[in-house]
Amino acid sequence: MRGSSHLAIGLITGVAVGGLVTGIPFSPAGIALAGFSALAPDLDHPESRLSQRLGFSRNYVRLAFVVAAGGLAAYTHFMLPQGPDRRMGFTAALSFGLIGIAMQGGSARRLALAFTGILTVLAGLYFEFLWLSLLGAFVALAPFTSHRTWTHTLWAAGLWTYIGYLANQSLGWHGVAQFAGAGYVSHLIADSLTKAGVKWLMPFSETAFKIPLIRTGSTSGNVLEVGICTIYAALVLSLVVARMSF
Repeated sequence: MRGSSHLAIGLITGVAVGGLVTGIPFSPAGIALAGFSALAPDLDHPESRLSQRLGFSRNYVRLAFVVAAGGLAAYTHFMLPQGPDRRMGFTAALSFGLIGIAMQGGSARRLALAFTGILTVLAGLYFEFLWLSLLGAFVALAPFTSHRTWTHTLWAAGLWTYIGYLANQSLGWHGVAQFAGAGYVSHLIADSLTKAGVKWLMPFSETAFKIPLIRTGSTSGNVLEVGICTIYAALVLSLVVARMSF
């Protein structure tokens, strides 16, 4: 299913959580969190919306390798005496430079996301927020998994919900786990409506659970996705309005 459809379904799910779950405040922030969470499983996909947004540092990572190469070469030239260390320094500088220049496409995206995730992990350690470090670890590792494998499992949804629970404990914002978990699960359910399906119980089972209604990318599939989002939105809206009337 397309990223735009996942985002729409996630936002609608956020409205459902805020409007229908007792004790959970109805808030734009919670709805936005559900939408964000609905995109998170596709961090394992190179063309996903969230992957591209969080990979904003791609060019900076490439530049960092080139700058590191220049700095190492300068240090080697001016500071190291003739000998093995000097040769090793220039070899390392050349290696860094070639990596930076050659880094394209998927490799740049993965390293950019890893860089973003590692910084988030360090921020979590500095502020003593376990949830932030776990979030960073998820962002850093997800791009290195195959599409629709580990991030598309019941266990990943549980981890994401647990991160929300820890954030709720740290920030005192009630409902984080519910918004985050529901948004994440909405992605897995939506992908289960495609022909490829989702291996919810991997690695214990390689069976893909699916109701093969949608062929992602096809004209008919795009139309069906819009229809599903529209019907889902109408259903949630009617339930929320009915609940508010009592």
